[in-house]
Amino acid sequence: QKSYHKQVKMIYIDPPYNTGKDFVYKDNFKDNIKNYLEQTGQVDSEGNKLSTNSDTSGRYHSDWLNMMYPRLKLARNLLRNDGVIFISIDDNEVSNLRKICDEIFGEDNFEAEISWRRRHNQPNDKSKMIAKVSEYILVYAKSSNILKMNKTYYGVPLTDDRINDYRNQDNDPNGNWTSNPWKAAVGRGGSAYTITTPTGVIYSETWYGNEETFKEHISQNRVHWTDEGNGYPRIKKYLSEALKEGQPAIDFFKHEIYGSNSQGSSELKETMQVDGLFDNPKPSKLLLSLLKIATTSDDIILDFFSGSASIVNAIMLLNSKEISNRKYICVQLPEETDEKSEAYKAGYKNISEIGKERIRRAGEKIKEKNVDKEGIENLDIGFKVFKLDSSNIKAWDPESEDLEQSLFEAVNNIKSDRTEEDLLYEILLKYGLDLTLPIEELELAGKKVYVVGLGALVICLDEQITLDTVEAIAKLKEQY
Repeated sequence: QKSYHKQVKMIYIDPPYNTGKDFVYKDNFKDNIKNYLEQTGQVDSEGNKLSTNSDTSGRYHSDWLNMMYPRLKLARNLLRNDGVIFISIDDNEVSNLRKICDEIFGEDNFEAEISWRRRHNQPNDKSKMIAKVSEYILVYAKSSNILKMNKTYYGVPLTDDRINDYRNQDNDPNGNWTSNPWKAAVGRGGSAYTITTPTGVIYSETWYGNEETFKEHISQNRVHWTDEGNGYPRIKKYLSEALKEGQPAIDFFKHEIYGSNSQGSSELKETMQVDGLFDNPKPSKLLLSLLKIATTSDDIILDFFSGSASIVNAIMLLNSKEISNRKYICVQLPEETDEKSEAYKAGYKNISEIGKERIRRAGEKIKEKNVDKEGIENLDIGFKVFKLDSSNIKAWDPESEDLEQSLFEAVNNIKSDRTEEDLLYEILLKYGLDLTLPIEELELAGKKVYVVGLGALVICLDEQITLDTVEAIAKLKEQY
């Protein structure tokens, strides 16, 4: 959190819909997330899941909400001031989740409740009065006012129907166009002045823009006069411009445009060459659209429930299309797979392993498919994996009964089962440096030295550091 504090532009949450345990939440809790999960009985000391929240439990909804509340609280703290969060949810908890989000994010920061048709076929389950084919995505902003002021939200790609609205009725050299009214709607405000049409008709009205802007539109041949030159002016919008900008997203996502669960399963099968590895993975069309709506190049996306890493697949796809540099952070507990499952039979003993392997394969596949595209050689498909753990440094207890012995034990204060690399990354965390910085390993005066971030930090963890080593490190200043 220290390194990425308030830098995350978008958080995507696709939580398990029926997990959780009771806990007592405090705003200023000091323990890290792992300790919290251990204390509430959700995982053991290795991060393995202990139990699920059965729908037969008398506290079914309460347990689930208790699991979600601290994550959403943390999510808000991590977001940039113009950041947004997308939460995928079914109808079991959508009403409860909305109440919690209103409390944490504020009702004024509610942006939308998207209905997504996740099933493309017609269900034949006669046991239900109304078959379920949809799922919901709640959208909240950290600050809706700042989001709108910065205009850091974007459009989705134009649909075929919208593209067909663009025509070239007057052989405009700029290509196909459609038009928007220039006369302001009642109560919308604007600028009042007089406009004379090409046929001499005079209109004294309130217009959307000022007179100088209108004259610029005329000079650019962007004005379309209705009624053969007798009517109100409209302003041309060219297809080439609209394709770059996209169109505003709406709160109903059709499966034909945004994909379905079955498409998500097919994509995972194609990448992993195994069927049935993960239940209902999200399709790339859906996630690509959410990414397009909320992020641009160099933004950071955080996924609290990574699962099969569908969001990473989508991020790499979008980066390859736009030659952009969106970054991601994914979190996933090493929840064990069932021994009877296809994932277990394929060698994936926990969910985290599925996600890691998918990222490896999907990245290579994307580069292979785009090998001839300019700039694709610089596409970053690498990633680092970190396991949340306690400090590598043994804490000294000054209240020990045997003070002398505790002092001797503190001489070698690095835990015996930890490596130099473990300690290296703890130092980066404590310095507030990005864990994704490049790390170069050098040998100087016979000692191993790590150069972090092209010289932002130089670290030597050898037990016997000589003056020669210090002088060799100092000489790096000539390069860095």
